[in-house]
Amino acid sequence: MAEIPESAISERFLAGSGPGGQNVNKVATACQLRVDVYALGLPPDAFRRLKTLAGSKLTSEGGLVILARRFRTQEANRADARNRLSELIDAALTRPERRIKTKPSKAAKARRAEGKKARSAVKAMRGRVRGAE
Repeated sequence: MAEIPESAISERFLAGSGPGGQNVNKVATACQLRVDVYALGLPPDAFRRLKTLAGSKLTSEGGLVILARRFRTQEANRADARNRLSELIDAALTRPERRIKTKPSKAAKARRAEGKKARSAVKAMRGRVRGAE
């Protein structure tokens, strides 16, 4: 779990859609979490990955907006928003594995060529029959 400074986070509670019946119309249970990504102090490569992962949740001013309205209570939505934020930051901080280029072996190349020859022979036999008149 990534450590997120409280000074970088601001929360707002809104009237949310979703489960809750008539309670939805009366109580502001949805949580909108705004985070200043510059205040997180991420390394440049992690910041680039965060921009890609966040997509449209990232504003042009550098604010990350997460809206949580899955649950019926403020506390549950608040916890959900914070969990999603920390998962997003953790995903940005993990470096992807470097891909090691490989080449096909000589035997694999030979098998491929043999397969192509066999297929070619099958297709060559499909032509019109000539001669025998």
